Amino acid sequence: MCDGIETYLTTGISNAASEGNNRVIKIEARNAFGFRSRANQRLRPRCATTWRSRREAHPR
Repeated sequence: MCDGIETYLTTGISNAASEGNNRVIKIEARNAFGFRSRANQRLRPRCATTWRSRREAHPR
């Protein structure tokens, strides 16, 4: 059995939140590739993973 699965079954702890953030960062970094400013390329993934931007993007 995979170590990650076994650990989850015994402890109930998962790294799903960090994996989700990594996926969002990769997608946003790909989308920002065409930006002229290197600062904006670095800022876009950072902004996409903040709590405030996620809350505003999906109002309840």
